[in-house]
Amino acid sequence: MANRNRVLVPEARQALDQMKLEIANELGISNYNSIDKGQLSSRVNGYVGGNMVKKLVERAQSQLANK
Repeated sequence: MANRNRVLVPEARQALDQMKLEIANELGISNYNSIDKGQLSSRVNGYVGGNMVKKLVERAQSQLANK
């Protein structure tokens, strides 16, 4: 199976990783970068990823509205 989680803009990887940590902290998950993600439930990991997508969509909509 191919890895579908590749970053299309490699320069964005650091910003995405930082965003992931910030969202995990907002959700009350400390030390998310050092936790074995396989030990977390899919629900918890889904919350982090889902909130990332939600914030990215909000930012894109805001940018489009300001054009």
